[in-house]
Amino acid sequence: MNRILFETAEIKNGYVEFSGDRAAHVLDVLHGEVGQILKTGEINGKIGTGRISAIEGRTVTVRVSHDVESARPWADVILAPPRPRAFKRLLPQLAALGAGRIAIVGAGKVEKDFWGATVLKEENFRPLLVEGLVQSGASILPEIVLRRNFRRFVEDELSAMFVDDAFRVVAHPSPQAELPPVPGCGGRCLLAIGPEGGWLDEEVELLESKGFRRFSLGGRVLRTETATIAAMAVLGFCKARAVAERQENGAQGNGLSQENKWREER
Repeated sequence: MNRILFETAEIKNGYVEFSGDRAAHVLDVLHGEVGQILKTGEINGKIGTGRISAIEGRTVTVRVSHDVESARPWADVILAPPRPRAFKRLLPQLAALGAGRIAIVGAGKVEKDFWGATVLKEENFRPLLVEGLVQSGASILPEIVLRRNFRRFVEDELSAMFVDDAFRVVAHPSPQAELPPVPGCGGRCLLAIGPEGGWLDEEVELLESKGFRRFSLGGRVLRTETATIAAMAVLGFCKARAVAERQENGAQGNGLSQENKWREER
């Protein structure tokens, strides 16, 4: 755990008493002692520190001070999900990488019985998202939305659900890989990831009609969880690079020119 997170209801008058896995980490991994400072935070709130005020058996009490804004999500994801077991492994990674809203959609190659999986219940997927936040040190929980009809979602809901000026890319295998010119400061990304076996041609074309640009990691067909993590990492790198270039060159520098060139092509 890189940050211990608490639900709002757990924090009472600035103190939190907790046991279980979090206390075990404090006691067995961090070798916690009274007076020790921990990295803590409030789920969907601010982050900061907690000072251990008491240890009784396997129960720890900390006095928390949360006055720092957490890193904000920088990307949203449209995900045609893999099998439930792989989906469970993927959710913590998406939270850790900075996903904000995750739309789970029923593309053509998504297995029909996926929609009956227990992991789709909030009480089951929420702890997986918190696990990813704990790893990354952030505190803003991604939002999960479920949409079984892909075409209806894209045609009727996509534009209202995501910001119009988001940088939109759809991951699709291609022999030629290309790094997308991600916008710099303040730019939001929207990544569409297909199911095992990829998107159908008509699904890619429908996304392209909504402003998505094809983005490839190469010619190899990857598992959904592999492709998602790799694509998020590449987009994150490109975004950080664009921000650095814009800061160095100013608002009229190379980063802005690159973005404008892409928008003109689109």
